[in-house]
Amino acid sequence: MSQAGTNLLSLGLESHDRLNKELGGGIPRGSIVLAEGDYGAGKSALSQRLTYGFCEEGHSVTFLSTELTTRGFIDQMHSLSYDMVDHLLDENVLFLHADFDTSGTFSGEGDGERKELLKRLMNAEVMWQSDVIVIDTFDAILRNDPQFEALVRQNEERQAALEIIGFFRDIISQGKVVVLTVDPSTVDEEAIGPFRSIADVFLELEMVEVGNDVRRQIAVKRFAGMGQQVGDSIGYSVRSGTGIVIESRSVA
Repeated sequence: MSQAGTNLLSLGLESHDRLNKELGGGIPRGSIVLAEGDYGAGKSALSQRLTYGFCEEGHSVTFLSTELTTRGFIDQMHSLSYDMVDHLLDENVLFLHADFDTSGTFSGEGDGERKELLKRLMNAEVMWQSDVIVIDTFDAILRNDPQFEALVRQNEERQAALEIIGFFRDIISQGKVVVLTVDPSTVDEEAIGPFRSIADVFLELEMVEVGNDVRRQIAVKRFAGMGQQVGDSIGYSVRSGTGIVIESRSVA
């Protein structure tokens, strides 16, 4: 087990929150992390927390957002007390914004053609050079890729998913970590199933009603190669000016 410690990418911020401790000391190198949750469950906040923690620990991160511009990313991180300006200037983090217009192209592409987004992502070599690659949200990439869409219409979602998974496996074989956030209500079960199956770390972000309260929790569905014991369910909140706060832990 002593080797396991060196094989983990620490999430850092030990004095700020208990997330690294609750997840057993970090994410194993060479992992695919799937963070699943409905709209508003906290996927973006969690992916931003992971990004800031990894950067603070000296790891390089690529963050691809389908929702935020660079300015929006900086502002949102700042509102959670995760100050990314220095990390952006020092090139510890590469921020990319995937802006889908009506024709499904990335922003700045004026030819109106619907590009094969997944193929373009896989060919964007600079994106995959970081230690950690975060895609928030991955379902938006799938939904806006015309080739994936065509395969879905032919009921061949699994084939399309397996091609992407093959690429991800090549990336993580270099010891890198790929983090994908997904809203399962927006994609077909057949399309997301293969990603659930191969995820080394599978987290479900849930919102649970307790009386008049809505509480958030991270259900740890799978955690391969874990260092210390990982909580089955980690209660947390997202607070302005503080970021993610671990509230409670329960082990089933």
